[in-house]
Amino acid sequence: MTSPAGRQPSPGCPAHNGRMPLYGPEFAADPARTYEELRRQGPIAPVELAEGVPASLVVGYGAVLEVMRNPSTFPRDPRRWQQGLAPDCPVLPMMMYRPNCLFTDGAVHARLRGAVTDSLARVDPNMLRGYVERTAETLIAEFAATGSADLLNDYAMSLSLRVFNHLYGCPPAIGDGLVSGMRGIFDMIDPEQANAELTRCMAELIALKRRQPGPDVPSWMMAHRARLTDEEMLHQLVLLMGAGTEPEQNLIANGVRLLLSDDRFAGDLSGGSLPVEEALDEVLWTDPPMANYSASYPQSDLDFLGARLPAAQPVVISFAAANTDPALVAEQRSGNRAHLAWGAGVHTCPAQQHARLIASAAIETLLDGLPDVQLAVPVDELVWRPGPFHRALTALPVRFTPVAVPVPFADTPGESRWTAQTAPSSSTPPAATSRPKPPSSASSAPRRWWNSLVRWWHGR
Repeated sequence: MTSPAGRQPSPGCPAHNGRMPLYGPEFAADPARTYEELRRQGPIAPVELAEGVPASLVVGYGAVLEVMRNPSTFPRDPRRWQQGLAPDCPVLPMMMYRPNCLFTDGAVHARLRGAVTDSLARVDPNMLRGYVERTAETLIAEFAATGSADLLNDYAMSLSLRVFNHLYGCPPAIGDGLVSGMRGIFDMIDPEQANAELTRCMAELIALKRRQPGPDVPSWMMAHRARLTDEEMLHQLVLLMGAGTEPEQNLIANGVRLLLSDDRFAGDLSGGSLPVEEALDEVLWTDPPMANYSASYPQSDLDFLGARLPAAQPVVISFAAANTDPALVAEQRSGNRAHLAWGAGVHTCPAQQHARLIASAAIETLLDGLPDVQLAVPVDELVWRPGPFHRALTALPVRFTPVAVPVPFADTPGESRWTAQTAPSSSTPPAATSRPKPPSSASSAPRRWWNSLVRWWHGR
């Protein structure tokens, strides 16, 4: 069969050497147009991740499942590929080899992933939700009296950072540097410097936890039977942080954007509107926070589904394109969780339940505290950040009736306890614990319809 690389894009297509670019303001503003063009070339199509960096993008839903469920044919180690790249290649910090469970396969992957999943399993979901809600209330109180806010930078980003710092028992000074470095990597702005800052700050955190372990994810990983080295610790923690801050804030912001702009969600109760959880399902289908990622690298030239895939060249998964594949013909997204936003196969995201819990608690608390919040600009005037990997707004400006909200008690990062006991050894199962949730701050404005729906949805 003819390779997609041999077919020419249609007239007017902004292709580079026959490859569609996944960067720049045009792609950021309307990635769906690019995915539609790529689908005309088959389930796998040639793209550029950055200028002069070719790759194959898997855009078909079925093709994504085949690739992600076949790690022997599509291994994750990028080292052969990255040898030919300049050190300042903008996509390198996101795609370069790190000894973590994302870039490894087989027994090595199983060992590293076991340390990650077992440590995450010790985070009590009730206590996590309580911390998210208290943190959200604290952030809302900081701008509630002004009548306006940027919910991306003033809320979603700050909340993700504070929750991450708390899960890691991380002092704010180190946490700020970690998130600054990760954001620079996602945006491909001075990626070498961003990567250096990220590595330096994570090494500081690991040294701190070796000296002073606590009931937090890094300490639990250190105590795991996998016996991770400091280098392995660093790279597992970087991986978790990359998934727990930037994509999380985008999931929250994209969910709020949908709720405030889509009539299915912004109508009244009698109109049959849908609760927050179902809005998150829609976002994960249509605007997943990680749009294109999870690259694999064939060992040798490979003919696959009509495409010629060069050896050691990235085969990148488009979660966004696969989820919107017309072949799915799925009109109803709500309640349907067959999307691929969390991946598939052995590399499925190990923190998906935590990520969803954080996003739903953050959105519910926001809508409860500011019941008449609305977008401050038309939805089509919102600006998306450039880059091939994420689906991220630059800002989410809103307005609402100013309210006086008292600042609630907020835990200091690293001081609260996720469990009722100190971190046990890896052979000791975590104890099931919970903590009473403090009463939410009352709002002087009438509660919105979705407040009662949210409580019903969660059985409260």
